[in-house]
Amino acid sequence: MTRPATDKTLRLSEAQRLAWLRLIRSENVGPTTFRDLLNHTGSAEQALQLLPELSRRGGKKSYRLCSTEDAEAELEAHHRMGARLIALGKPEYPPHLRHIDGPPPLLSVKGGSLTTRPKTLAIVGARNASLSGRKLSGMFARDLGAADFVIASGLARGIDAAAHEAALPTGTLAVFAGGIDVLYPNDHDRLLAAVLHHGGAAISEMPFGWKPRGRDFPRRNRLISGVSLGVIVIEAAKKSGSLHTARFALEQNRDIFAVPGSPLDPRSEGANGLIRQGAALVRNAEDVLEGLGGRIEPVLPFDHDLSEPEKDLFSAAQEPDDTLRARIISALGPAPVDLDELIRFSRTPPRMVHIILLELELAGRLERHRGNKISLLL
Repeated sequence: MTRPATDKTLRLSEAQRLAWLRLIRSENVGPTTFRDLLNHTGSAEQALQLLPELSRRGGKKSYRLCSTEDAEAELEAHHRMGARLIALGKPEYPPHLRHIDGPPPLLSVKGGSLTTRPKTLAIVGARNASLSGRKLSGMFARDLGAADFVIASGLARGIDAAAHEAALPTGTLAVFAGGIDVLYPNDHDRLLAAVLHHGGAAISEMPFGWKPRGRDFPRRNRLISGVSLGVIVIEAAKKSGSLHTARFALEQNRDIFAVPGSPLDPRSEGANGLIRQGAALVRNAEDVLEGLGGRIEPVLPFDHDLSEPEKDLFSAAQEPDDTLRARIISALGPAPVDLDELIRFSRTPPRMVHIILLELELAGRLERHRGNKISLLL
């Protein structure tokens, strides 16, 4: 049974929205660090004031803070190209994306309001797809679109492009690895124009003007699975980005569907491997709908309190001292360790440990890994 939505509507003043943008665009601040900073300081504006000191305590001599001018310029650039920034907690924010670990606090959106529809499925696969793979991608996208599903993908060549094209009449969502104004590959300008013309949308969590690097594509893949109820994999090689998307889907408790292929075709090795590991084997849209079962359209309440308090919650008396900081740093090394294990070992209140890790992360000395693990960058 679908539960009624009880989401809290986030209310940000213009000054608070600008502070959110400055905070997420500042050095070494990602979605998880953003959340930790708000929890620690009480507001983005307070966090901005404390960032240089926190990073200094983590060992960084100078810190790059996003300026008010740069943030205002990005807002204006969004406005000029007809895009907008949607804050986590706003009704237009993708409903399933809200519930992943470290959801982007701000999301660039261009196009229609498809981001509000919970019935979304991702289709991903090989860039060098075979003709058969492209036909299958189009078939799944077309038939699932007819069943009122939005089709999400990464606007890449091959399987992604075939899925977007087939889903144009019913709605498709393109997820960018770079800024919302940076098309990759750049020869998909006509495809993107068609997506937007038919009421589809494009989204990105990266800064305006950001040109995607190799490390940005796994980050994009986490959004592809995050906006979706499930991921359909068609023709994926053994070490492809599509398998990264499937792993993110597993971590996000999404359904994983794989289309089997010839064992003689390297492009099918990844999808066939997923089936051996427990992914649902699907031949058509009917198999996908059957696999989703009761998870067709869940509307989950968003119960994170993102409202910013009026008063300052920061207190210097609650900060860790140098002895405690040295103890935590000495327990870390290049090998990833479990965060909960670190807290137990240190016999330190979790809040103090999180503050020290926040300092190290802002200083660029901490790396986070899957499975709640962290390591020290030497």
